[in-house]
Amino acid sequence: MAVNRMLHPPVEPPGALPSGDPLAEALRGFGPIGILAMLVILSGNAIVAPLSAVLVLLWVKRSHTPWRAIGYVRPRSWTRTVAIGLVFGVVLKLVMKAIVMPLLGADAINHAYQHLVGNRAALPGMLFAMIVGAGFGEETVFRGYLFERLGRLFGRSLGATSAIVLLTSAWFGLLHYPEQGLPGVQQATIVGLVYGTIYAVTGRIWMLMVAHAAFDVTALAIIYFGLEERVAQLLFR
Repeated sequence: MAVNRMLHPPVEPPGALPSGDPLAEALRGFGPIGILAMLVILSGNAIVAPLSAVLVLLWVKRSHTPWRAIGYVRPRSWTRTVAIGLVFGVVLKLVMKAIVMPLLGADAINHAYQHLVGNRAALPGMLFAMIVGAGFGEETVFRGYLFERLGRLFGRSLGATSAIVLLTSAWFGLLHYPEQGLPGVQQATIVGLVYGTIYAVTGRIWMLMVAHAAFDVTALAIIYFGLEERVAQLLFR
């Protein structure tokens, strides 16, 4: 029982949620309105990122879902949370680039983003996409929202939580295929497994938002300064 409590975000039981609001109850459920809400939310980024995450916040507010159910739990120390996230995200990116991806046979060069090498004009837009779109947006959707929805649907046992980690990680990885191909899928899936496992254990999302943004900004810096081959060949030449 103690193990199971550690493996999912703590949320109030359904009976503790406000009643008497039919729309809120429908949004929290999996009937036509609940499913339609999910489809609208998950389609938001097809219009503009991070619209899906903004819609998640609106859904939480209107459905009276506790904020902690999507990992929005105030940390004991914002400074410590941000510092850990920054270090973790940078280190994870370097490990992926210098060790994991070379072992998987990935090309040292990410050809999808070679237009960013030395491209100062592209930096503001990319930084916005990585910090707001990826850090805030993707973590809110793939860890916070999907863990809440799938956890309420499948339960919060160890087996169900493990399946949710695997499912959301695979989904997150596949979304990277159109732009980055198989290496992008491999990297995003592994990162999704790491972030998903941490979220499943802690139920807290802020550190992961910072880590995700730091991961992507580190990747941008490596590409911008033309360091991809050097980093990828630190251990394997």
